[in-house]
Amino acid sequence: MRRGLALFLGFVVLLATPTGAASPASPDGRGELRDDLDGMLEDPRLDGSTVGVVVRDPRSDRVLYARNPRTRMTPASNAKLFTSVAALETLGRDFRFGTEVLTTGERQGAELRGDLYLRGSGDPTMLAADYEGLAADVAESGIDVVRGRVLADDSWFTGPGLANGWMAVDEPYHYAAPVSALTVAPTDDYDAGSVVVRARPGKPDRPVRVSTSPSTGAVTVVNRARTTRAGSEGSLSVRREHGSDRVLVSGELPADSGKKRFFSSVPDPTRYALDVFRRALAEHGVSFEGTGTSRAPERARVLAEHRSMPLGELLTPFLKLSNNGHAETLVKTMGRRVLGEGSWTAGMRVLRSELESLGVDPGGYRLVDGSGLSTLDTVSPRQLSLLLDAAREEPWFGTWYAALPVAGKPERLVGGTLRGRMEGTAAEGDVVAKTGSMTGVTALSGYVRTRSERPLVFSVVFNDFLGAAPRDVQDAIAVRLAEHGGDVPSGTVDPHSREGGPPTTSGGRDGSGVDAHRSPLECSWTKSCRPGDDS
Repeated sequence: MRRGLALFLGFVVLLATPTGAASPASPDGRGELRDDLDGMLEDPRLDGSTVGVVVRDPRSDRVLYARNPRTRMTPASNAKLFTSVAALETLGRDFRFGTEVLTTGERQGAELRGDLYLRGSGDPTMLAADYEGLAADVAESGIDVVRGRVLADDSWFTGPGLANGWMAVDEPYHYAAPVSALTVAPTDDYDAGSVVVRARPGKPDRPVRVSTSPSTGAVTVVNRARTTRAGSEGSLSVRREHGSDRVLVSGELPADSGKKRFFSSVPDPTRYALDVFRRALAEHGVSFEGTGTSRAPERARVLAEHRSMPLGELLTPFLKLSNNGHAETLVKTMGRRVLGEGSWTAGMRVLRSELESLGVDPGGYRLVDGSGLSTLDTVSPRQLSLLLDAAREEPWFGTWYAALPVAGKPERLVGGTLRGRMEGTAAEGDVVAKTGSMTGVTALSGYVRTRSERPLVFSVVFNDFLGAAPRDVQDAIAVRLAEHGGDVPSGTVDPHSREGGPPTTSGGRDGSGVDAHRSPLECSWTKSCRPGDDS
């Protein structure tokens, strides 16, 4: 039974708090907390912006602080909180994606007389090695010759590969890769639908040496970059042309530079997967008569199958690294599983239904995608806090909580997008929250354990600011919550001091170097959450 009465009491408390005002003073220190948070939100960088903050005590269902709690705002990647919760409710922790090789052909010795079908269900974790494994299984079954074609079946999902409201400027980058039932991830970050472009210097005044990983013809690399003398300043850039498969490598790379890598989205993930699989078949000595796309007949039998890690495990790279493709794949998968249609429209219907059962009013927010990359998404800090509160009572909560980023923890798949923030403060290890970042948007929503060991739920969303994202203000709020009920430690973040912000790191969406503090994007998208991260 849902905690309906408890949530109702929480609504009453929240309704009693005027919009735009903080909670009144109380004997439990809320007055001091209110004054401190009010002071932090006076930061001049927030002038003219929209600020939304809610702090809840889940044990009492009391709202300790609220600033514009009902104001709907762009959540950026905080939308993934909704998507991941709905996926756990709909699919379950043990759900796995499957990728199959099928045929209707008959065997005659080492020959298969008929077509091979590569059918996917959206697995965003498929690496080139996994397609190689499928090809090896086909070869080990005794098939050397396919008297037919190798055909890709991506019919599990329908509709466009890019979600409604995604910006055209993002389309070439790996964090906005198209979604398909068949796709390839180039690394174990599982950025499905993208390819790694590797570059290293040649001899001075000669072209830069360029390759892709995995090897594929799904993109056409146009190399215009030159190697310059050692010690010179580099300006290497890798960018896919909008609406094209041409990846332009331009600029200069000094002769004494190390290897560089860049991530680029691939315009046709199905073609990409088919290309990787056909190469793997050839490497295993299996010949065939061509490639194409077609739906596998219902009577087709399975020759080889790969199953993904369970959803409970996939949540870690999904939420720690704020992976957009995982979110969109889960939305379409929910639609396919529940309504028989693998589209965003069907998936979002399922998502809204699941969130309503958790107490989130479907008429009070708008989500058109699962990742939060769409500029059309809008939710309130109150709705985020209520979702976080309700999730605590679900049987999957421990798995979900463990997949969220942890403040100040340097391990990539522990700290995630928070691994370069709040280090050495009371919040380190005690703030577990989802980040969200876009141009003019920064959000931080999750859980904090206070100095008195009391759990709190919070949501801090800033919209429409100019200049660098004031994430240090969000960090200061989170640190103050961690200090609630205890002495102030020496590592407190001062939101009015640049020393209090996240560290400056190198990297970037095009490898040209990005200050992780100033970048409008999630640091995991720019591979720049901590110094030393790959660019």
